[in-house]
Amino acid sequence: MADVLPLVEARLRTALGEPDARAAVTFLGTDRIEVLRFPAAGQEGDVVRYATLGMSAQPMADPTAVLADPVKGPRAELVLSVRAGTADTDKVLRPLAVLAASPQVEGVIVAPGASLDVGEPLWPGAPFTSVLVAEPGGLVEDLELDAPLDPVRFLPLLPMTPNEAAWKRVHGAPALQERWLNHGTDLRDPSRRSVPLD
Repeated sequence: MADVLPLVEARLRTALGEPDARAAVTFLGTDRIEVLRFPAAGQEGDVVRYATLGMSAQPMADPTAVLADPVKGPRAELVLSVRAGTADTDKVLRPLAVLAASPQVEGVIVAPGASLDVGEPLWPGAPFTSVLVAEPGGLVEDLELDAPLDPVRFLPLLPMTPNEAAWKRVHGAPALQERWLNHGTDLRDPSRRSVPLD
């Protein structure tokens, strides 16, 4: 079986450019997760992106399955985009690695519409402790792998305030995204306030 991660890294470099920093985190009983930092460049000159590398090495297994299939199953990496310079967002590397390890550690399948919570601010002083997993395909195209492997999907993460996360649990992800859209919310602002929810 070909190693998936070099192909994943090549796809990230093609879409986002050259990373200027990378950090590796290993959790007990899991594969190593790296987080790559892609500096602000091009038309969106102030947006820095963080992408995980390692989550897609194994397919995500159905938590109800007795045995995990070593080949088939969804594969994904996480991508977070934030405006640079107004917060110490580089401290998000460890929380992102924690989220990327959650399929191995907790047996969860990370998919669009899901909420992921790290239980602490995503970076020092951040008003967010959780993220909404958005639909893939916009920033980084899916990476097709040889059959029978599922493609690797690059899932954007949208930071949520605790109030937004609670509102989303009641009303659902589409309703929260519509509210963000209607209020012109800048989801890349690392210090934005919660969208009005009344």
